[in-house]
Amino acid sequence: MQARWIPTIFTIAVLALGSVAGSLNPAHAQNNIQNDDRRLPTSQAEIKMSFSPLVKQTAPAVVNIYTKKVVEQRQRTPFFNDPFFKQFFGERFGGAFGAPRQRVERSLGSGVIVSGDGTIVTNHHVIDGASEIRVVLHDNREFDADLVGSDERTDLAVLKLRGVETALPAISFGDSDAVEVGDLVLAIGNPFGVGQTVTSGIVSALARAGVTGQDYQSFIQTDAAINPGNSGGALIDIDGKLIGVNSAIFTKSGGSNGIGFAVPVNMVKVVMRGLISGDLRRPWIGATGQAVTADLASSLELDRPHGVLISAIRDGSPAQRGGLLAGDVVVAVNGLPVDNPNELKFRIATLELDGSAKLTVLRRGKETILSMPLEVAPEEPARDESVIEGTNPFSGAKVANMNPALADELGVDTLSEGVVILGVARDSLARRARLQAGDYIVEINGQKIDSVARLKEVVKAGQRGRDWKIAVKRDGKVLTGEFTL
Repeated sequence: MQARWIPTIFTIAVLALGSVAGSLNPAHAQNNIQNDDRRLPTSQAEIKMSFSPLVKQTAPAVVNIYTKKVVEQRQRTPFFNDPFFKQFFGERFGGAFGAPRQRVERSLGSGVIVSGDGTIVTNHHVIDGASEIRVVLHDNREFDADLVGSDERTDLAVLKLRGVETALPAISFGDSDAVEVGDLVLAIGNPFGVGQTVTSGIVSALARAGVTGQDYQSFIQTDAAINPGNSGGALIDIDGKLIGVNSAIFTKSGGSNGIGFAVPVNMVKVVMRGLISGDLRRPWIGATGQAVTADLASSLELDRPHGVLISAIRDGSPAQRGGLLAGDVVVAVNGLPVDNPNELKFRIATLELDGSAKLTVLRRGKETILSMPLEVAPEEPARDESVIEGTNPFSGAKVANMNPALADELGVDTLSEGVVILGVARDSLARRARLQAGDYIVEINGQKIDSVARLKEVVKAGQRGRDWKIAVKRDGKVLTGEFTL
């Protein structure tokens, strides 16, 4: 059986034909063990020390979240699209056997109260598509909750409880940049719907990427047991501070295998402020690169493989104006190390706009510090989002001019250019031509396509019944095809 990544949400599907009853200092940045105030227990009394006071302090701020989503499903028969049956029964055949049927999905997750007024942070996938959100507190009080905002790219969401009259217990934020491998942590949540559960462990790795589909990834990895239903729960340090929001597990069986992942709290703080203010924007760098491998480190005469080798820079981007050059190796952002492009992107995204970031760069073997402005990705050129109509292979496709802002939203290379397909309508000519969202339109009948306006001109000049020769770029490869309409 192959391993699979799954979010730690616990989902139950119910047909909607009836209701369902429903004190160690974490800021240890020094590597010199002689200057570290941490130590191993030296007596039996210290070994018997309990996490109970820490749990009593933090557990009341971790809540259970119950969501309800109504989904329509249409039953199909093997003969639904058969022309013979349609000829005799017409649409009544489809109506009788293909009528929609409502189904209620009920999901269970966890959340963390971060403000006494009832502000809660949880995972995006816990509340995604929910029509009702119910929150149960540690003391069994129940509240309805409104969705303040949600960010799929970081798998975070913010809720606000209704009717809060007295201040609720809340967890204060820690500093995830100060977390180190080996630090003791507690994970608090509601796995499998059995009730609030606390597990302990250590931080087993930092800056983990490639865990989920989100593009801002620098997860805290822990061996504290995390199971389905823990999504949105708290990962706290030994001082009772929130250092992460539990998001996913690596599992072969669906249960905990001792590898869990949490969104670092420094990202949580940035996203939460943006969702509450209604203005969630992130800085961009405007450069692409790759992790430095052992072979690259040898060719660049580095003492070891580390950092991100910059391969291309967009004209006018913050990276260019900050003095970054192709061939530079970025090894740190504001003094915090980066070892891969995901980590570099994450570090930049957690910084405040309108300031600057200090990039530590190795250039021809020498270390230099660059100051890069922190700005949002621009809308240049204008997107000009359009749905192509008419009799042509692109009819029914939604297209746009790629720009840095759109690329950032889609989680693709911000240096991308050209006309991109954002979506394809069902039963359209574009679907018949097997075009897909994410394809770049390169050429039509020998004519280069460099803008949506040019695309419209070319397809408008086409005629019904003519042959179309098109070229699109998909996953870095140019595909060509011929169509007769």
